[in-house]
Amino acid sequence: MPFRLALSGLNAASTDLTVTANNVANVATTGFKASRAEFADLFAATQLGVSATAIGNGVRVSNVTQQFSQGNIDFTDNSLDLAISGNGFFVLSDGGALSYTRAGAFQVNNEGYVVNAKGQRLQVYAPLPNGGFNTGGLSDLNITTSISAPQATSNVGVVLNLPANAQPVTTPTFDPADQTSYTNTTSLTIYDSLGAAHTASLYFIKGAADNEWTTRLYVDGAPVGGAEPLNYDSSGNLVTPPTGRITFPPYTPLTGAEDLNLTFDFRETTQFGQTFTVSATRPDGYTTGRLIGIDIDSSGVVQARFTNGESEALGQIALANFANPQGLQQLGDTSWAETFASGQALPGQAGASGFGVIQAGALEASNVDITEQLVNMITAQRNFQANAQMISTADSITQTIINIR
Repeated sequence: MPFRLALSGLNAASTDLTVTANNVANVATTGFKASRAEFADLFAATQLGVSATAIGNGVRVSNVTQQFSQGNIDFTDNSLDLAISGNGFFVLSDGGALSYTRAGAFQVNNEGYVVNAKGQRLQVYAPLPNGGFNTGGLSDLNITTSISAPQATSNVGVVLNLPANAQPVTTPTFDPADQTSYTNTTSLTIYDSLGAAHTASLYFIKGAADNEWTTRLYVDGAPVGGAEPLNYDSSGNLVTPPTGRITFPPYTPLTGAEDLNLTFDFRETTQFGQTFTVSATRPDGYTTGRLIGIDIDSSGVVQARFTNGESEALGQIALANFANPQGLQQLGDTSWAETFASGQALPGQAGASGFGVIQAGALEASNVDITEQLVNMITAQRNFQANAQMISTADSITQTIINIR
């Protein structure tokens, strides 16, 4: 009997050492979660119950559980390295089969999909046409390599000040080449529907009456419409046009693009002092853009940035959680699969209730505490030695009995 008891102790101590060795081996594995061997005693019982003098039958390994505590966040230079600070798992798809991981070392494959080292695709909630994300379904995250389409300029906000002490122009006939036919001018860049740039020039002409001005628009040196009135009150505030907006006739670009229909907003213009000052011009169009970077915020929203200053939402990274993470099935490569014991995956978004936030440009390190593991190793070693000594002692007793003559 002592042999079997001690043997069960040897097996348990050996399993404990194996679990510790696996933890130590993965101390540098991204997203790895340490395991712990749990033991239970063995006790023989009959239908009639257990005698008060009964002795146990040894020990067994009741479970090897993973400890899903938070690992340290290590920062990197890769914008597609992702770490979760808090609860949750990244969702991966391998041909439709879902798995879950805390290891966020991702890259872009030759098809533009964001994948891990095994080629499993990171899952996101797809963007909706009117904003927001479709949290009712998962899709593969694809980093677009196409250009950002241009947008024709249609509205321009103007913030400037006209000099209140300006004198009427000396040349009554307007000519852009004759500076005596206008008082002040400013230019800005606008874009047509093909993304081609054009120069729009605004000319301001002081009239004979007090606080009376007119403005003219030229695009690429060609006139667009005629003179439009700009009148101010005695406090320097715009009164004409009443809405503050002037819509000019369509301009047909020579590039083959659609006509430009330009509306200028002069509501933020004033007539003060002695200086002509342009504070801002705000055209709403932009040219063609090339992809220059990817930004991922703490809620997991993935934005593509383009050279034209625009950005495009590519999706929101999907997270999942489980009622019992320790019930997940280990698949290797720091990934897990859903089981009956874990419960169904609970989908969510980073920062929502019950989920952590996402840190881009960072990886979650293993949560293995090397000092703790070395102590566990010494403890398991002592346990193994003690059980081995028990076998040796039992053997000595057996030999003594055998040697009785």
